[in-house]
Amino acid sequence: MTSCVCLAGFLSLFTAICLSGCAGSGSPHALQRQTGESVVLAGQEPANLAFAPLLSEPVTVRSTYRDGLPQTIHYQRGQDYALSATGQIRRTAGSRIPDFGTNVLYGKEDFRHEQFPGYGNRPFFVYVDYAHSDKWERPPAKPDFGVARLAKTRQKLTAGEKVRVVAFGDSITAGGEASEPSLIFWKRWAAALQVNYPRASIEAINGATGGDTTVQGCQRLEARVLRQKPDLVLLGFGMNDNNREGYGVPLATFAGNLRAMIARIRADTGAEVIMFSAFPPNPKWHYGSHNMADYADATERVAREEGCAFADVYHFWMSLAERKKPEDLLANNINHPNDFGHWIYFEALQSLGL
Repeated sequence: MTSCVCLAGFLSLFTAICLSGCAGSGSPHALQRQTGESVVLAGQEPANLAFAPLLSEPVTVRSTYRDGLPQTIHYQRGQDYALSATGQIRRTAGSRIPDFGTNVLYGKEDFRHEQFPGYGNRPFFVYVDYAHSDKWERPPAKPDFGVARLAKTRQKLTAGEKVRVVAFGDSITAGGEASEPSLIFWKRWAAALQVNYPRASIEAINGATGGDTTVQGCQRLEARVLRQKPDLVLLGFGMNDNNREGYGVPLATFAGNLRAMIARIRADTGAEVIMFSAFPPNPKWHYGSHNMADYADATERVAREEGCAFADVYHFWMSLAERKKPEDLLANNINHPNDFGHWIYFEALQSLGL
């Protein structure tokens, strides 16, 4: 059963946690602010932030992605953690920060998650707000992959018309591990569109199903997408297709399934399509084939050849994860992004320029 999202209820939340504090695309070396960057800390081992923080600016380390919740704990530098100017952060002796070294999967190689009840990283995250001046910009959408391929959607938004968006994919698109519905990446993006086009009426619908590959996507397309009569479809598969032989979908079949879904969406609804790639799952997970780069490339290639817009989640994710552990971003320690990971997806959609 699909679920419809009323956007008005979380526009204020979007403004508070995104528009005022996301790492941005400012000029090189300009002051940039990183909001809610996640990290897990084991024992007193150091971990890295994505950028070198300016310690002359305020730094906040807390227990929840969104600040100000009743359960939010604010950790104190020196008492709970130590932070260096290079971006290394670690727990102190006697810290109140949960010790990731006690996670049931900590130190496990080639692990099968079903053998470890209680796996997951959510209780261990800390979220860090800080300023930095490192040379970094959000990877822009590649030429002709952005708003140029969304002419009908942009026209409707500009004219103040109703635009129905259906998000179709696997458990990531369904919102897996987001701490609250308003933080799911496509809901945040729909809220951003509503801010940018206040006269339009934007309806965002979840058509995704957890565990699906493109094989199930083709099977569910009629019920979950076509019957909704969308104006715009967000199409994101690959995380489950990428799994090892016997669980996933071969690369050529994956690409063929994407093409088939695009053709049916266009023929039956006339909707425009935004495709988006996925990030690599935990490299220590037994069931991953660990060739997500190939599936991301295939997604991009299909988007180019079929004339779809394309949000490059894979390379954006990798640019932020360069200095970080996979576990810093994985809510289930396997293949689900946490709230900060959903922000990465959101920013990839933002790069389209709609």
